[in-house]
Amino acid sequence: MARIGWQDRRVLHVVFFEPRIPGNTGNAIRQAAATGATLHLVEPLGFDMSEPRLRRAGLDYHDLAHVVIHPDLDAMLATLPGSRVFAFTAQTTHRYTEVAYRADDVLLFGPEPTGLPAEVLAHPRVTGLLRIPMLPGRRSLNLSNAAAVATYEAWRQLGFPGGA
Repeated sequence: MARIGWQDRRVLHVVFFEPRIPGNTGNAIRQAAATGATLHLVEPLGFDMSEPRLRRAGLDYHDLAHVVIHPDLDAMLATLPGSRVFAFTAQTTHRYTEVAYRADDVLLFGPEPTGLPAEVLAHPRVTGLLRIPMLPGRRSLNLSNAAAVATYEAWRQLGFPGGA
């Protein structure tokens, strides 16, 4: 799935922890191709990577995106030892817009419908907990929508490197 030369555009790392819905991951593959972010998927996955719904959601972007699958969270974090890790959750008051993002930051998202488990939120590598504001009484955004909102804010702050 990696495209030759993707390193020239890599800015951010979007991580889906134990994703379960293939369409959301397909959408995230498309977003990674559009922004130059690397999409990391932490196993177990709730689907097979060849599943038609995932392929359809990603359309023809699979060859343009850099996607890495990791056996667990610690293995993924070991590949990015100097990166800051921001975990997205409704369990905080800190907004995603309050961060000054840097290249190589990690944006970590949990599975629908549960979100990130407590042990991940408390992981020693997690730099901070962030939320995307919503109206009261709403549980969460769709996973791929939340990842897109956060990724584009971080990429905007970085000046859209590589973007046209």
